[in-house]
Amino acid sequence: MPEYRILDGRKTAARIRQELSEQISALDFTPVLAVVLVGDDPASRVYVRNKEKAAAKVGIRTRNVRMSGDVSQDEVLEAVKRLAADPEVDGILVQLPLPSHMDEDAVLAAIPPEKDVDGFHPLNQGRVFLGDASGLVPCTPAGVMEILKRHDISIAGRHAVIIGRSRIVGRPLAALMLAAHATVTVCHSKTPDLAAHVRSADILVSASGVRGLVDPSWIRDGAVVVDVGIHRLKDGSLAGDLDFEPTARRASWITPVPGGVGPMTVTMLLVNTLRAAHMRRGV
Repeated sequence: MPEYRILDGRKTAARIRQELSEQISALDFTPVLAVVLVGDDPASRVYVRNKEKAAAKVGIRTRNVRMSGDVSQDEVLEAVKRLAADPEVDGILVQLPLPSHMDEDAVLAAIPPEKDVDGFHPLNQGRVFLGDASGLVPCTPAGVMEILKRHDISIAGRHAVIIGRSRIVGRPLAALMLAAHATVTVCHSKTPDLAAHVRSADILVSASGVRGLVDPSWIRDGAVVVDVGIHRLKDGSLAGDLDFEPTARRASWITPVPGGVGPMTVTMLLVNTLRAAHMRRGV
């Protein structure tokens, strides 16, 4: 059996953030990220606070827009439109989930593609599916690709199996893998004989959001394993979709949870903000 190595998201993210800090300090302007938080969801507050702290550390200024959970969708759309028209704002992030009475698709579509630093706008998603990654790519898939790149893991010619077909992770990641010349299989809740697909994977990405869906015995010896899931266990600790220790014993490389994909996702948001600032200025 192979001796696994860790795909360290914390160290990789720290290196990228240092690079961003140096690039931003050399600019003659300060990139601005607007963060819209609707409601008082505790997890969303934590996520937003972490993103704002990360932005500040690399020199990105944040503009905070806080709205109560009982506001109308029209009020949120109006706030987004004001930020869209503001020449000082380079990127707009609307923290999800929104309250249940709102249409998330409509709110996200109101963000101009050139300021859509989450990469959720249909035009940005479409560019990814066309093989054009020069714009604003969804942050978690971009983070997965970057952590593989920074650890010199070859993708071309390998079989990548992605479990999960969400538009936030699974689908755009499949497109990015295809663009990197992988052979890609996307599995989901209706996939028969999931075990057979997992056994064939050179690169396995679990983004199902279901703890324990994959039996570690299915994983090919020497596979590269990326765990996008995050779950709070009964003892309060965090874990991924996969059972780490038995999975790691079969893997050549594996992301930990926490400390794997999570830090990369936040970092790619910062990368997108700087990219949006450059694109808006034509540089």
